[in-house]
Amino acid sequence: MYKSGLILEGGAMRGMFTAGVLDVFIEKDITFDGTVGVSAGATFGCNIKSGQAGRTLRYNMRFAKDTRYGSLRSLITTGDYYNEDFCYRRVPDELDPFDQKAFEENPMAFYVVATRVDTGRPAYRRLTDCGRRDLQWIQASASMPVFANPVEIDGHAYLDGGISDSIPLRFMEHLGYNKNVVVLTRPDGYRKSTSRLQPLMDRLLDDYPAISKAMRRRPAVYNRTLDYIREKEAAGEIFVIRPPMALPVGRLEHDPKKMKAAWEIGVNTARDCLPELQNFLQP
Repeated sequence: MYKSGLILEGGAMRGMFTAGVLDVFIEKDITFDGTVGVSAGATFGCNIKSGQAGRTLRYNMRFAKDTRYGSLRSLITTGDYYNEDFCYRRVPDELDPFDQKAFEENPMAFYVVATRVDTGRPAYRRLTDCGRRDLQWIQASASMPVFANPVEIDGHAYLDGGISDSIPLRFMEHLGYNKNVVVLTRPDGYRKSTSRLQPLMDRLLDDYPAISKAMRRRPAVYNRTLDYIREKEAAGEIFVIRPPMALPVGRLEHDPKKMKAAWEIGVNTARDCLPELQNFLQP
């Protein structure tokens, strides 16, 4: 049975590349049976299901330097670098409304990944309407350790999905998706190495030993996933879209010009590979 899937890696503001790719998909009416987003892949990726091309670029550029959106001031006063009330209430409800009706009516399944704080293992959730409960899961998926409070949902605490499953290709395959497109936010040849700040992170995460352990093993897990992706790509079993170079944007970027530059790279990369992609997606 033919089932097309879309896998969206995170990477904080590197996700502007993904936003550019998705805007081309919306423009060209390229659809999928299911999508899974991790971290920024979830916060930005949900717009493909609501069909809101340009929304991610628009609100990020508009609020890039607004301390209510993302700032050290917010981190110090609330414990969240990206302010929970502003990002997950005011923006989608008032300032740049998210189309919940379109999201709910689109038949494409949309999943997000978060990491359980008590186990360090991934948790997968299918979103249905992008209402308050769904937004909690998106927030959890994008809640970076140290830079965000754990998100409490149904008696469990969650943090960033990238800690435990940065590129959930195997998850989609397990669900039966057999025509998968993977959007990465690192260029070809990238390998993740252990951060020099890991000892400091271990101390800062002393209350969350399972998260600390998951972060220590993350480079090895991530690199094995890249190896798996390369094998599948070489066999023609998946289609991979990745930036042609390191993106000119930082994880916590506040420069609108750099955000737009990363988005434009995504747009151009998607347009360049469009004929190959459309051929790959043929049933």
